[in-house]
Amino acid sequence: MMQEKRFETDKGSIAYWVGAGKMNRPWLVFLPGLSADHTLFERQTAYFAERYNCLVWDAPAHGCSRPFELTFSMRDMAAYLHGILEAEGIVNPVLIGQSLGGYVAQSYMDLYPGSARAFVSIDSCSLSRKYYSAWELWLLKRTGWMYLSIPWKLLLKWGVRGTATTAYGRTLMEKMWSVYERKEYCALADHGMRIFAQAVESREEYPIECPVLLLCGDQDAAGSAKRYNRRWTKEDGHRLVWIHGAGHNANTDAPEQVNSLIEAFVESL
Repeated sequence: MMQEKRFETDKGSIAYWVGAGKMNRPWLVFLPGLSADHTLFERQTAYFAERYNCLVWDAPAHGCSRPFELTFSMRDMAAYLHGILEAEGIVNPVLIGQSLGGYVAQSYMDLYPGSARAFVSIDSCSLSRKYYSAWELWLLKRTGWMYLSIPWKLLLKWGVRGTATTAYGRTLMEKMWSVYERKEYCALADHGMRIFAQAVESREEYPIECPVLLLCGDQDAAGSAKRYNRRWTKEDGHRLVWIHGAGHNANTDAPEQVNSLIEAFVESL
């Protein structure tokens, strides 16, 4: 059973869930992507809670971590995560981040080097500057007008179909997005894209010193995630596994395969 807790900041309260009690077993810390909440990983926490110690959060301004001022940076998110882990006495966790959650994990490892036991990226990309053109970063910082220009129902339809390929994954995405009104969602998406671009521009490299596993759906249609992951594994040498038939939320489209890969990776550490 995962227990809900709160972490207070000067911008708002962050909700997170903890399942602990496995002596001498690793901590798995699950970090959902932009606009998603902790239920994105419900099929992971249900599986791994019997095997490992688990923590999952609703990122600032997401899900139950609302209201929350949209004035935080990627490094702020990493610092909030560090505060939560300190409060729970968690050291040397395995960070498992989907999309935006993978960027938070990389920022965390940059801010607190040597503090992560391992990193699993699910449909995320590198934060290192070399992967992105100046045009891409310029556009990412100016996406708010684009979201607002699309009718709300159409935006939801495109978003759901663009992130998941299965009925379960799409239904879950619809449920997670149902808590937002149009303006709140567009503001959140705009902020998330902007702080990602700013994090990329803030330094040339985000070296990762721990073992890394890259997972990416072979049907991922979100941005250029597949292209970035091909370059990431080629240039940095991290192991990349394609999840057959899965979209951007590979862990919801193929939970059994993703769980098996994560478990084998953790056991190999």
